[in-house]
Amino acid sequence: MRIGIGYDVHKLVEGRKLIVGGVEIKHEKGLLGHSDADVLIHAIMDSILGALNLGDIGKLFPDTDEAYKDIDSKILLGKIYEIMVDEGYEIGNLDSVIAAERPKFKGYIESMKNIISDILVTDVENISIKATTTEKLGFVGREEGISAEAVVILKKRG
Repeated sequence: MRIGIGYDVHKLVEGRKLIVGGVEIKHEKGLLGHSDADVLIHAIMDSILGALNLGDIGKLFPDTDEAYKDIDSKILLGKIYEIMVDEGYEIGNLDSVIAAERPKFKGYIESMKNIISDILVTDVENISIKATTTEKLGFVGREEGISAEAVVILKKRG
């Protein structure tokens, strides 16, 4: 059994779609990044890579590589899934939290869980996603960005 943690943050800007957990969220701003800047999926990918002791997503998918410009992070998570399987592991469980003052994520979490569980080929009950605010403190509280953290337990396959 292996455990890994991941953390990601992206700046909120005008003129971008807000994609979190593979779901497009209605909001006046979106997250800035080389890819689609899906902060939750990036944290999940880093947690899996950490559990496998394989570095981070910047090592595998550098923001200097035009192949990843505006790429859908769900595609990258699929690649991480393939690496995880090649290493002989599967998801035991995954717990995550999104920190944002706005928008509210309550109506989107079930869709996020379904998308992520499908990509990681695991039961939706193995995926936990929560959302919180920072009570108006820090960059999240000032609505300058959104952050996400994830913890994963991987277990040997079969």
